[in-house]
Amino acid sequence: MKDVCLPDVLAGRLGYLLKHAYLALAVELEQALAPFHLIPRELGVMAVIDAAREQPSQLEIAAQLGVDRTTMVGVIDSLEKKGYVERRRSDRDRRRNVVTLTPQGRSCLHDAEQVRERVERDFLAPLDDLSAEALTATLLALHRARAEAGHTIVTGGHLPCGRPD
Repeated sequence: MKDVCLPDVLAGRLGYLLKHAYLALAVELEQALAPFHLIPRELGVMAVIDAAREQPSQLEIAAQLGVDRTTMVGVIDSLEKKGYVERRRSDRDRRRNVVTLTPQGRSCLHDAEQVRERVERDFLAPLDDLSAEALTATLLALHRARAEAGHTIVTGGHLPCGRPD
C-alpha cells in the first residue's frame, strides 16, 4: 500500500478527516458484507427492523434513518428480493403495512452484525479502548445535537458555491 502523506494544511480540517475515515471504513464494510449480498445501508435497515418494539412500516424506518421514502423503497425492494425481509399487513392494524425480517434475514443479520463489529474493531485498532469509545461517543453527541437542532442531511444537488457535488 502506498504511504500517503497528509498535507499540513489539511491535517486540522474536520471535514477532510471525517470524509476520508468514512470512505475507508465504508470500503472495508462493503468488502466484508459482500458474502452476505448486503451493503452497509441494507444492514442498517435490517438492524432497525430487528430492534423495533413494534413492527415498523417503511415510512417509519425511513424517518428513523433520515432517508427519503424513494430511497427506502429501493432498499426494502432489494432486501425483499434477497429473501431477508417481507412486507405484509400489520398483525395489530390491518390498515397498516409493515416490514419484518424473514428467518433467513434474522440469521443473515446475526452473522453480518458479527462481521460488522469485527471490521469496526479492526478499523479503530490504532486507538486505545478509551479513545475509541470517546470517538464513538463524540460522534453520537454531534449526531444527536444536529438532529435536535433540525439539521437535515443534503444528498446530491449543488454546493453553496454552485458547483455540483
